[in-house]
Parts: sequence; structure tokens; C-alpha cells
Amino acid sequence: MRKLGVEYFTLTPFLIPQEEAEQSIREGISFRGTNMIILILAIFIASLGLNTNSTAVIIGAMLISPLMGPIIGIGLGVGIHDFDLLKRSLRNLLMATVFSVATSTLYFLISPVGQEHSELLARTSPTIYDVLIGFFGGAAGIVAIGSKSKGNVIPGVAIATALMPPLCTVGYGLATWQMHYFFGALYLFLINSIFIGLSTFIGVKLMKYQPAPTNNPQRAHKVTRIVYIMAILTLLPSIYLTYTMYEQSRFQLNTENFVKEECQFPNTHVLNTDASWSSKQSSITLTLIGKPMPQDSLVPALTSKLRFYGLAGTKLNIVQGSEFDTVDREALDRSSISDLYQYSMASIAAKQATIDSLRNVVEQISMSDSVAATLIPELKVVFPQITEIAISHPIMAQTQNGKLDTLNLALVNFSSPISQSKKEELSKYLGARLRLKDVQIISLKSKE
Repeated sequence: MRKLGVEYFTLTPFLIPQEEAEQSIREGISFRGTNMIILILAIFIASLGLNTNSTAVIIGAMLISPLMGPIIGIGLGVGIHDFDLLKRSLRNLLMATVFSVATSTLYFLISPVGQEHSELLARTSPTIYDVLIGFFGGAAGIVAIGSKSKGNVIPGVAIATALMPPLCTVGYGLATWQMHYFFGALYLFLINSIFIGLSTFIGVKLMKYQPAPTNNPQRAHKVTRIVYIMAILTLLPSIYLTYTMYEQSRFQLNTENFVKEECQFPNTHVLNTDASWSSKQSSITLTLIGKPMPQDSLVPALTSKLRFYGLAGTKLNIVQGSEFDTVDREALDRSSISDLYQYSMASIAAKQATIDSLRNVVEQISMSDSVAATLIPELKVVFPQITEIAISHPIMAQTQNGKLDTLNLALVNFSSPISQSKKEELSKYLGARLRLKDVQIISLKSKE
């Protein structure tokens, strides 16, 4: 059983010779001629994808880009102690990075669209997950390069590790002079490059590639040590950013639970919730609409409940009523305006439904009150015995339970007595013509 399990992970029968794998990697390192032109074109395509927020275009650019070649070459150079290969890979990666940033900066300088989209913003906040993606992506890449059956691994690695979009975002940060974009995206690119190279180095060792002859083994150990130190130094900020992301997500979730459970008021609604997390002082700002609530008692009462939702120490602010006039208009984001619009439309729809219902009632009452003018000509023909008629809608109250019920009565004077069947016929007739249910006929008197 143990032997059977090991066979699933044995690489040797499926690997190509080391010389063949090295040749494949060395061919992808150079950025001259067609490779540089393809890189610049791929940068333009990726920049267009970020500018238009098109995921498909960005994926296409990542598939076209030859940017992974020198990064794999760095890992191979460290792994087999080929320092000439290492220097050439570092030099080509630096040149490719400079040309990529210059191209994307030029594009965003001349682009008429400067709005920040989700695909652009996603490249500015790297976390530990990006480290893992780069590491495992690079591992898959080196295994595929050394394997006889490469399949679709290399294109998949190019998409997963996403080397192009961060460089385009670096250019965007330079073009718009937004340094948080510049440094965030540059850090993401460094994460991907370093950990793809690290996983390549480890993969080369695991596949037992023979090192190049060297007269300075101390230099090889020094370079290996530098690689590990750079990987650790690159990893540390991502751990902090991951912790920050986790705290922000937890804070947002706790805030949603707090608002859902504690901020339900009879005649007042929460229009917008602005939750801001900070390691020093977090805050929640609730924007209320509807009947004004007592601010002096509401804030302390809600603040005392924050600790039950993991929000102890959070500052609670409430904006309501006339306070809207003193709030900076720009502080109300688009979601607030959208929520206000939705609330107003729902309120208008509810009031319109009430108005329509009252109109129907008034219409029925008006119809009943003007029965003499509308039905007398017909009644003379259909029921000639009727001399006078009035429609009434009295409210009947039950003495046992106080239940109210509306009656539809027809008070009729007949010139001569009529049969019960005729009364039922008259009841149905009046119900159909007046759109009333259960019209009861009350005979006032009979004129012989």
C-alpha cells in the first residue's frame, strides 16, 4: 500500500532531461526583438483591460506576456549555482519591468478615462494569499517545464500569478501621482516575482538538477541565504496586511449584526451605515431617516450594547433629521443616495396605494349616493314597482366582541308588494350595477 501511494508522486519517469529543461528556460529569459515588442503590446492590452474593467482582456494580456521567463530563470540560476544565468535573468527582469512601467504610465497619461475600477483597485492591497498564489503558481510552473507532458499549466500559471496587472497599476499610480497605488502594486509584483523564483529554486532542488561547476561554494551558500532573507522580508508586510484585512472584515460583519439586531426602530429607518476600522480608533456612523429620535439617550443606549458584538471601544455617531443640513454633502456616498432614493420610492408607492384604495371607496360611495340619477331610468323598466330608493352603508358592531362590519342596504318604497324572488333579483341587480356585495333589500312601505 505504501509503495502504491509513493508511485502517485514519483516524478522521475515523467521528467525531461535537465539540459532540455534548462534550454527551454534560457530561451525565455531574453527580452530583445520580438519578446520586447510582445511585452509592450501585452502591457497596452492589460492597461486597456484595467481601464475598462474587463477581466477577459486582462487574462488575454497575461497569456500573451513573456514576463515569467526571467523570473523562472532567476530561480533556476540560484538552484544550480549558475551565476551568469542569474545575472542575465535579473538584468532582463529589470529591463522588462522598466519598459512595462514606462509603457503603462504613458498609456494612462493619454487615456481619457481616469476612473478607478475594481480590477485596478484589487492590485493595490496584497496579502498572504498573494504570497501563496505566487509560491504555488511558481511550483506548478517549474514542474510543468521539467515535465514531458506540459498541458495547459504554463498559461494557467501566467493567469494565476498575475504579473502584468500590478505593473500596469504601478504605471497608473505614476501617471495620476497616487503613490498608494504605486507602492501597493509594486509590492504585489515583488511578491509574485520573489515567490515564483523561490518555488522554482525549491523545485529545481527537489528534481535534483545538477549544479553548475563553481570554484566558489561560499558564494553559492551566500546567494542562497540572500534568497531566503529576501523571501522572509517580503513575507512580513503581507502578514500584517492580511491581519488588517481580517480585522476589517470582522469589524464590518460585527457592525452588520449590530445594526440588524439593535437598530430596528418603529418609525425610523437606518439609511446608511459607514463603518471605519482603525487600529487606534474605529467608528460607526449611522444615518437615520424618519421620525427623529432622542439623540442624548439613543447614543449611550446603543454604545452600551457595542461590546456584545465585539465592537467595544468603537465610537458611535448618529446623523438624523435636520442634522443632514450640517453634514458635508461629499461625506454621503453613492450608497446613501441610492438608499434614500429606494426608501423614497417605496414610501411614495405605499402612499399611492393608499390613495388609490381611498379613491375606490369614494368612487363606490359616490356611485351609491347618485343612484337616483344613474339607475332610475333602468329601474323604471326592470322594476316598475319601485317608487323610491336609497343606498346606505351603515357600520354594524357586534356587542360580544366589538367586531365591525359594513352592511350594504337598499331602502326601497314599492308601489305594490313584490315576492321574495323579486327582492333577490333586485339585490343581485343592484350588486352588479353598484359593484357591491350582499345588498340587502329593506322595504319601507307598500303603496297599494
